[in-house]
Amino acid sequence: MSAVVVTGGTRGIGLGMVRALLGKGHRVALCGTDSERVDTVRAELPGTLALTADVTDREQLRALWDAAVEEFGRVDVWINNAGISHDRTPLWQLPEQEARRVVDTNLLGALNGSAVALAGMSAQGGGHVWNMEGLGSDGRTVAGLGTYGASKRAVTYLTTALAKEVPAGVSVGLLSPGMVVTDLLTHGYDDAEELAKARKIFNILADRVETVAPWLAEQAVTRTRNGAHVRWLTTPKIIGRFVSAPLRRRDLFTDQERTR
Repeated sequence: MSAVVVTGGTRGIGLGMVRALLGKGHRVALCGTDSERVDTVRAELPGTLALTADVTDREQLRALWDAAVEEFGRVDVWINNAGISHDRTPLWQLPEQEARRVVDTNLLGALNGSAVALAGMSAQGGGHVWNMEGLGSDGRTVAGLGTYGASKRAVTYLTTALAKEVPAGVSVGLLSPGMVVTDLLTHGYDDAEELAKARKIFNILADRVETVAPWLAEQAVTRTRNGAHVRWLTTPKIIGRFVSAPLRRRDLFTDQERTR
């Protein structure tokens, strides 16, 4: 069984992966910035090493690495999952502090986590680092989400570059969860009509955390070749879902799903 660290592991996809990894017998350490949520997860998931840490602070991530190594003996897989979005608004209307917080968390957090994990894995003789993709990673643009998309595009570039410079025995890769029903997916829709239109697409292409996270967790511990790019929502799957949409009624937002 592997020893895995998940940043941003107290909610959403991160928490879903933590649960799935524990269910398969892996040893898991996680971090989050909300100490109350960290305490709650620690209580709900006995055996988990749950610490409060801010991914924008490299020293705090070094402390997370050290705690995981002390607890498990080594870290086999490190997942830079922590990420946040912002209100759907043009860049020139987005407050500077909000833009900075998104870039710092999504990009600087991945930089810091990668630097800490790669150095530690080099010293221990091996390991794998995953960075999490999101909207914008493939170059697709959405009005009002330029800052978030740019941060995720940069994470993809960063990971591709890291694959060319990792030390011997260490590897990196990208996890792409597709559209997952979390607060990030629906965040920032102030117009009810716009949200209703978006939900029609989400009900075709999106999935719940409990569907995607176990699959991602399994890939994270098994597909650890250097440069791996693991995608949940592939092009054939997208085409298939649109083709079958008239026959498949899904409502991911009211816990109802049926096929006719």
